[in-house]
Amino acid sequence: MSSPPAAPAPENRTRREEIANAIRNAGRRRVGLYVVLFGLVGFYLAPLEAGLMTAFKSTEAFNKTPPFLPPIFGGFTVEPWVIAFNEMANSLINSMLLAVPATVLSAGLGSIAAYGLTTIDWKYQMPIVALFVAGIFIPYQAVLVPLSRLFAIVNTQELLSFLWGLPLMHDHYASIINLIITHVAYGIPITFLLFRGYYRTLSDEMIEAARLDGASVFSIYRNIVLPLSTSMFAVTLIYQFTQIWNDLLFALVILPAGGGAAAPVTVALNSLTGGIIQSFNTQMAGAFVAALPTLLVYVLFGEQFAEGVAGS
Repeated sequence: MSSPPAAPAPENRTRREEIANAIRNAGRRRVGLYVVLFGLVGFYLAPLEAGLMTAFKSTEAFNKTPPFLPPIFGGFTVEPWVIAFNEMANSLINSMLLAVPATVLSAGLGSIAAYGLTTIDWKYQMPIVALFVAGIFIPYQAVLVPLSRLFAIVNTQELLSFLWGLPLMHDHYASIINLIITHVAYGIPITFLLFRGYYRTLSDEMIEAARLDGASVFSIYRNIVLPLSTSMFAVTLIYQFTQIWNDLLFALVILPAGGGAAAPVTVALNSLTGGIIQSFNTQMAGAFVAALPTLLVYVLFGEQFAEGVAGS
């Protein structure tokens, strides 16, 4: 007769029990972690959900139901979106005319300045770098009065007409150009710092080899440095576009009272929230309309932005 199987040793049984308990505890901790993460996500997304639900409600439905409840029992309407878009359509165009050239110019000039102050050694290089860095720490409030006085004295229309023989433009476009100049000047220091940090990681041997082959400074930048800067351009362009699109302070100070015909979308949204009777559904729809371009930029170019941040 065969002998019965030997009972497992006490120490082996204890070891298996410890492993099983550890697995169960790890599972409980993971469930707890997911609960906390979902709670945080819900906490941060709750205002967006309430705002989106409000934007699709009629005024009557908004007054009768909590903001976070969807308008599934009547009161659903897209009228707030139509009103908000009609009120802000011209301002959306103004913001695009402002943000696109200001973003491209600040990123391009920042890249050129970083190239000249990083890969090329010349006298007084570091003091100029210090000036660029100091420009980042100048608060907006410190330049509001000088800027308003400057553009009150300097007539942009007459200056451009004198310099390039251009015909006098409409005040609308002159105001937008003033804002473009302001954002470019304020954006160059931060874009310079981002590009400088990136260019310091480039191979010195590659650039030196190009110099030995007789390539000029501009040829090296155009053929070597610029193609390698794609990811960092994505970072600076997205960052600058977001900052310029969302700016309200400079627009309120530099533009005429109320913004006039040159008002960007943030000024139009600020005007949309005014008045004695508050239309919260229209205001929330206007907020989402104003935020849509920046959201699309992050959705379309988020991968390049992440690569540029990781590569810097």
